[in-house]
Order: sequence, then structure tokens, then C-alpha cells
Amino acid sequence: MKEKHNLGALRKSYEKGGLSDKEKSQDPLELFKIWFSEAQLEPSIEEANAMSIVTLGADEYPKARIVLLKHFDAEGFVFYTNYASAKGQAIAKHPRVGISFFWPALERQVIICGDAEKLSPEMSDAYFDSRPLGSRLGSLASPQSKVIENRSELEANLKALEAKYAAYEPKRPHHWGGYLVRPVEIEFWQGRPNRLHDRLRFSQTAEQKWTAERLAP
Repeated sequence: MKEKHNLGALRKSYEKGGLSDKEKSQDPLELFKIWFSEAQLEPSIEEANAMSIVTLGADEYPKARIVLLKHFDAEGFVFYTNYASAKGQAIAKHPRVGISFFWPALERQVIICGDAEKLSPEMSDAYFDSRPLGSRLGSLASPQSKVIENRSELEANLKALEAKYAAYEPKRPHHWGGYLVRPVEIEFWQGRPNRLHDRLRFSQTAEQKWTAERLAP
């Protein structure tokens, strides 16, 4: 079959920045904070907090999907989801997860390995209550990752919930909440010319300290 597009010919030169060895002395969470702030300020990046999270499914296949980072600090990275979803069930069985951010406009990528744990109910309640009403009702209307007959089923669920909660606010369902991913390894990737990209990998020691090393591209 004749190829319509020669994918092998698609390439660009990465020339927007670099990672020097002096960055190896930085706290990786502080370096991430700098990179994330720069991604937020880049007009062509619509959702700097969009991240891919990889879990090991019940079928033993790794699965990746995009979720939104909602908070990060020295402890780690926070996102919210349905605990009964495919990713929630995977995390319950295999709490080790992978996270990655890709900001093509800055020619940067961050890859994180960490251990996921549920946030406290109080923290999940606070975030749930801060969401727009439509988003809160959507989390109640959708049996996430379950097989449904058609879209009409979802729309009917939402319509019923809109009527039910016309007079009072919905509370967070027990099957929905947040996860904190505590990082054990963080790799920063900066595109460079001639495919000689910069890669700095930070690994946490048993004493909870960070060590850094440069990786060949």
C-alpha cells in the first residue's frame, strides 16, 4: 500500500533552550515550578496542566490517558477522578504510576515516576465544592469507564440530577476524589539541535534526598 504521508520525513530542529549541569544542584520540584510557570505564560499552550498518567490495568497492559494537574507542592502532584474508574481500580491494585508533561512550544518534557495515594476526604470535599455545578453533576451522572447503551443514557442521568439538585447543592460522591502522586524520580527533557537533547534525571534516595545525573539522549 502506497504511503500517503512520509512520516519518516517529518522532523524539526529543537533550538529553544538547554539544561546545564548547574541545574543538577536544584530541587527538582522547584525546577518543575519554574518550567510550569513558563508553560503557563506561553500563549500557544492552552492547558499547561494537561498531563498523561500511566497505570497498569487489570489486564496487565499499561494504559495512558490525559488528566489535569490541579495542585503541586513539595509533596507531589494532585489530580482528581472517579475512584471506580479504570484508572482508579488500577491505582488501587498498582499504586506506582507514571506522569508526563509535554510542552511542544517550549520543546520540553517532564517524566515522573511516583506512588499514588488518595487525598483526605476533607481535601476532596473542598475541591469538589469549588467546581462549577455542571462539572459536579457530570461526576454524578457518569458511571466512568462502565459500558453504557448510548449517550442518551448520560443525558437522561444529567437531566434527572439537574432536577434533583435544583434547590440544593450536591455533595461529593464517595466514589470521586483526589490522588497525590509522591514522586520518586523526575526527568527533565529539553530538546536540542541534532537530537543531542538534554536530559536530567533526579532520583530520591532512601534518606528522602534528591540526586541528579545527566542521561544521554
